[in-house]
Amino acid sequence: MAFTTAQTQSNYNIVMEEKRREHFELRLVRLDIDSRNEYMVFMRKDCPVCISEGFEALNRIRVTKDNKTLVASLIVWDNETQLRHDQLGLSNAAIDALGAIEGEPLSLSHLDALDSMGNVRKKIYGNRLNQGEFDTIVKDIVNRNLSNLQLSAFLASCTGDSLNKEEVIALTKSMINIGYKLEWDELNIYDKHCIGGLPGNRTTPIVVAIVAAAGLIIPKTSSRAITSPAGTADTMEVMTNVNLTIAQMKKVVKQEGGCLAWGGSVQLSPADDILIRVEKALDIDSEGQMIASVLSKKAAAGSTDVVIDIPVGPTAKVRSQLAAEHLSEKMIAVGKAIGLNIEIVLSDGFQPVGRGIGPSLEAKDVLAVLRNEKNAPADLRERAVILAGELLEMAGMAVVGTGEFKALKIIRNGTAYDKFLAICKAQGHFKEPGIATLKHPVYSNQKGRVFEIDNRRLAKVAKLAGAPSVKTAGVLLYISLGSAVKKNDIIFEIHAESKGELEYALSYLNTQKEIIKIKES
Repeated sequence: MAFTTAQTQSNYNIVMEEKRREHFELRLVRLDIDSRNEYMVFMRKDCPVCISEGFEALNRIRVTKDNKTLVASLIVWDNETQLRHDQLGLSNAAIDALGAIEGEPLSLSHLDALDSMGNVRKKIYGNRLNQGEFDTIVKDIVNRNLSNLQLSAFLASCTGDSLNKEEVIALTKSMINIGYKLEWDELNIYDKHCIGGLPGNRTTPIVVAIVAAAGLIIPKTSSRAITSPAGTADTMEVMTNVNLTIAQMKKVVKQEGGCLAWGGSVQLSPADDILIRVEKALDIDSEGQMIASVLSKKAAAGSTDVVIDIPVGPTAKVRSQLAAEHLSEKMIAVGKAIGLNIEIVLSDGFQPVGRGIGPSLEAKDVLAVLRNEKNAPADLRERAVILAGELLEMAGMAVVGTGEFKALKIIRNGTAYDKFLAICKAQGHFKEPGIATLKHPVYSNQKGRVFEIDNRRLAKVAKLAGAPSVKTAGVLLYISLGSAVKKNDIIFEIHAESKGELEYALSYLNTQKEIIKIKES
């Protein structure tokens, strides 16, 4: 049978396309490499695909299996025993995302230039970005098209006062629009957030218990630690399941009026969850990015009324009254632009809150307050009562000025604790916090009164001891500002689960002078 010229050309094109695909396909080998949020592809430097395509280390490459495609950073692999010329490796997360099986052929191709990186470069050079430009960046973040290196460049370009009010609003809207948004039957949905910076400031579980016990709806999603020894999700995970699906979260809220879930498990504002992992590695937390992070998740959770706690102190995240007022104004303005009613509470940021620093130790403080134990930390109870009282007043459940009294009453009569247990059980279970196997006391080297505590350096001791990944690790405080101490009194105790981590924390502590300053009376 004869073919026309067009048919012959078409057949030729099909054959050449098949040959091209064979040439650019490699078979998958599972290397069992965990690269967290970043997808990675591993190839031999003498692999024919690397040579013919000019791929180099850290190039961004499209990897395709059937109709699924992802973008991965190239790692050049020299281990001949694990990879042959016709094979490639992928990080575990990339394998899961593609649904690939070892031995399957995967196609490779260059990644076209990303418009989002042009926008990032524009920001690096101090230019303003509009809504469309932020939309492009956030879309590429969620689609995993940007490497951690590129994400770091974006985060660095947003530090300090780099983002003005309009840019923060635009970034917040982009982060809301790209993810899932919860909807509730009730008109008013309440929430609370602390911007962080104070070790041990674990008011959220107490506030949620009080507010839900009062009959309000408070579907709380919280993050894990970014730069601190514990986030609310880390602390709650000590006592219950926080990895809820959206359906599970809605069921718990319908049953109990509130929940305490990890935000990452319900994928609200998914760009934020990716950025948080990179921020944690960089140990930075920029103002504009922080506002967008907090408020995008509140809006995505369906909240309408939010109380935000801003601790102010020389070693807190916000160090002056002027900075706190500036941040408050920007938060209220951004909240208004996205439909949130926000109340700001400025609080004392001169020292840690409660006694425990680290997931289990902070959980013990929370339970002590809710159980009305005699030795419960009074400062933690007072802060939680102030914040819960503000929410009760916003809801019209208490006359202005009486919210704190009503909130304290809900703790005192035990209904807050009952509600907390009910929420934990609705989320799967309740269990008591564990205790570390290793404890190392740190003693006062003089007599006097405590007049200064360095929040940041004390938090670092807790992190070096293993918190938050090791739930029982951290620091237990025996003093607070104004405490009278004698020489050789215990001022705090380091908790750890391994000798290596304990020694790591102690080696840092030995290089630091006066994390806790004591003056003679």
